[in-house]
Amino acid sequence: MEEYGYNPLADYVIGVDVGGTKINAGLVNAQGDVLGMVSLATMAGEVSTVDRIEKAIREVIAEGERSMPGLCLKGIGVGSAGQIDWEKGSIRSASELIPGYAGTALKDILQEHFQLPVIVDNDVNVLALTEKLLGAGRGAEHFLCLALGTGVGGALVVDGRLVHGAWGGGGELGHISVDFGGIPCVCGGIGCLEQYASGTSIARRMREKLAQMGQPDDTVDTREVFARWNAGESTANELMQETLAALGSAIASYIHMFNPSLIVIGGGVAEAGERLFAELRKEVARRSMPSMLDGVRIEPAYRGNWGGMIGAALQLWE
Repeated sequence: MEEYGYNPLADYVIGVDVGGTKINAGLVNAQGDVLGMVSLATMAGEVSTVDRIEKAIREVIAEGERSMPGLCLKGIGVGSAGQIDWEKGSIRSASELIPGYAGTALKDILQEHFQLPVIVDNDVNVLALTEKLLGAGRGAEHFLCLALGTGVGGALVVDGRLVHGAWGGGGELGHISVDFGGIPCVCGGIGCLEQYASGTSIARRMREKLAQMGQPDDTVDTREVFARWNAGESTANELMQETLAALGSAIASYIHMFNPSLIVIGGGVAEAGERLFAELRKEVARRSMPSMLDGVRIEPAYRGNWGGMIGAALQLWE
């Protein structure tokens, strides 16, 4: 049995952010302060994702116990990649980025193992919660979040409330098609934003371009693409212009659809920095009705890649 107590009035929650590449777990308080954290590779397809989630939770609890003997917890909040059946806290669907994860009754499994209340939602929905309470979304009643990571996820806040849709799949913004004759997507669609703007797809398309030029390099990752782009390399620049066009056209569509006052962008790709945001704002302006674009801010996510983990925890206080 774990060495901690359950207390519904406790100041601490374990927040877990489950992505296709890594799992972040942290001990978080009601103010969104992170008092300890553990980051593990997801190792999707190699080991059970649930086992990795449990390992991350156990490690962060052990770390918390060392600094605060007699630690009491209010519960566990999870933000996970994939489509989440929100009422059940189960993984309704997950792409091949996390093989074998679909159908996992995550909430039930974690409640059974840790004897604590558990809330599970989509990873970008919990990122939106962080933005709403602590970040760029404070005071914004209508905004959306995009997370550009292993895949592209989205979340919608309308009238200050997260839009879950019929069962929890609302705001699947990465799978709007930006090119109806484009690249087939893992979701079954064609030309989805995810195929142009995720970190995975940026790296893949760069490797394809280099191979076509007779300069194959299988080691190129997203960070390398950004470094080459910032150094003015023409191939990286061509690829990033395509990425910005895809992202700009999707965001213009969201602006016309939802009339938000704010668009928050997180995930690893957002770490490309201010140049990405400056060029993206120009691209969105080129593709949007001026009246609709007026007053819309496009901002980076609060606390970068920690935002999802913090938001996962904050669910227990919502």
